[in-house]
Amino acid sequence: MPLTWRLTRALRPRVDSRKRRSWGLSWKRFSLRALAVHLRALAAWRGLPHEVQLQWEPFATVVEPHRPPFDHLARISGNNLFISAYHGFATLGREHTPSPVAFEKFPTFIVSILGTYAVGEDLYIRFKLDMEDSVGRYRLLTKITLGKPGKGLDTGALRNFLAEGTALDDEVVSCIPNYKSFSGIDLQEYQVYARCILLDTVTGYRSQYLQVSGVVSL
Repeated sequence: MPLTWRLTRALRPRVDSRKRRSWGLSWKRFSLRALAVHLRALAAWRGLPHEVQLQWEPFATVVEPHRPPFDHLARISGNNLFISAYHGFATLGREHTPSPVAFEKFPTFIVSILGTYAVGEDLYIRFKLDMEDSVGRYRLLTKITLGKPGKGLDTGALRNFLAEGTALDDEVVSCIPNYKSFSGIDLQEYQVYARCILLDTVTGYRSQYLQVSGVVSL
């Protein structure tokens, strides 16, 4: 092989032939709304008096991050805790500037997938939430992706859906609007991956996630 040809081939830009997920316009708008919430959270933090910002720091020292390293040694900052609470309340439909409150340990919880059903273009995924919650304080936030049966988890495709109901109910249900556009496929069976997170309706704080998966039929 001539040296010139080898150099030309080595310098040629590589083309990624892997198929990329094509998000519909409605899902791009969904992502833009989430970004807008985050920008408002950052602005709300910047608008706090410095002495109030400092009040968040001691509450954050006991909170483990939701990202690696999961060594039980790393901790988040007061800013991280504030942003988390802001997002939590926004997800609950009560977006506002949260006040600094102590982080309480979340109760142990178990989640299982009960089944699914479709109504028009929307897909409803039924979950069982088992935990001690006598007053319905906690809501289940599900980060979901759909794929072909047997397909592995694509973490970049996970999207947030707040389930209706609490542990006081027989089941809680997450609705995925326009699920065919969301998944990019039209099937009678789907591989479901869900990262399940408890949302504290009092503080806006979130628990660590519990992952469940399974193949569901329509």
